[in-house]
Amino acid sequence: MGNKKEVTIYDLARELNISASTVSRALKAHHSIGKKTIKDVKDLADKLGYRPNGLAVSLRSSKTKVIGVVISLVNRPFVSSLISGVEEAASKAGYRVVIAQSHDSYKNEVESVQALFDSRVSGLVVSLAMETQQYDHFEKFLRQDIPVVFADRVAEEINCHRVIIDNFQAGFTATEHLIEQGCKRIAHFAGAQHRNIYKERMKGYLEALNKYNLPIDENLIMYFNSLSLEEGKKFSNQLLSLPNPPDGIFSANDTAAVSAIQCAKERGIKVPEQLAVIGFNNDPISEIVDPSLSTITHPAVDMGKIAARQVLKHMVHENIVESETIVLKTKLIVRASSLRKKH
Repeated sequence: MGNKKEVTIYDLARELNISASTVSRALKAHHSIGKKTIKDVKDLADKLGYRPNGLAVSLRSSKTKVIGVVISLVNRPFVSSLISGVEEAASKAGYRVVIAQSHDSYKNEVESVQALFDSRVSGLVVSLAMETQQYDHFEKFLRQDIPVVFADRVAEEINCHRVIIDNFQAGFTATEHLIEQGCKRIAHFAGAQHRNIYKERMKGYLEALNKYNLPIDENLIMYFNSLSLEEGKKFSNQLLSLPNPPDGIFSANDTAAVSAIQCAKERGIKVPEQLAVIGFNNDPISEIVDPSLSTITHPAVDMGKIAARQVLKHMVHENIVESETIVLKTKLIVRASSLRKKH
């Protein structure tokens, strides 16, 4: 790892058999340089991971003591907890943190990752955008042996460290809890199924129904884009308008679960007597809503700390080839929204 050299314009010039000054002008798309040369230079620069910098020094001495963090939205309680975990571990080690939001857009994520690469971060902690299904934008980091650690929303297809929770077990536990409370028709608010966390939570839900011999009804599974309040209202109304509505809902996040409680109230449906609801993440809103929301805790701060430590560990221990997946435990928190049986 320590012997990775920074790619310079001289490397590009040598490879393309042109002068360094031509490369320099091509990178700035100078009018004196032909379109094909500009394209050739830029393609090679991207392939080799060239980063514009006046200092032609080795990567180690020119790198900043900064860890880049790419997340979906800062204003989500889970995300802000994750960031504070990263910051705590990074600052203990004398590193700063730079945060970029993707707003769940693939295009934004690609641009943010490139900007962090150009600003010479020492490593990257990433929780993927909901839209992202391609991962080429991380390749330049890996080629330069700059550690990339995925947290929560991870890429299975890329050889990196991951810090996750056991989403399957958590989805199973949440659904089993509703079954134990006497629910027979349990709906699921599912997140985007190409994201590991939502796919696994749904698998857990289906496994619990199977274990207790409850039928799987496709009409009760709602596929969300962003698990927002607005989407939650729409899908809750759809479910509660069915001739045979659900008597329980397991939502893959707390936000959509809260919208189900609000929607039930507006329709005069009693929660939890007629509709038991459980969410996911233990966001602050889950204690504020009435009735308070049962949920699954998410160790977001720990996840952030461990992700940052994995970045730092990679920088200290050279030539780590094996990628490690660290799985954290979750807990069921039972509140009023699902308690149909008073124990």
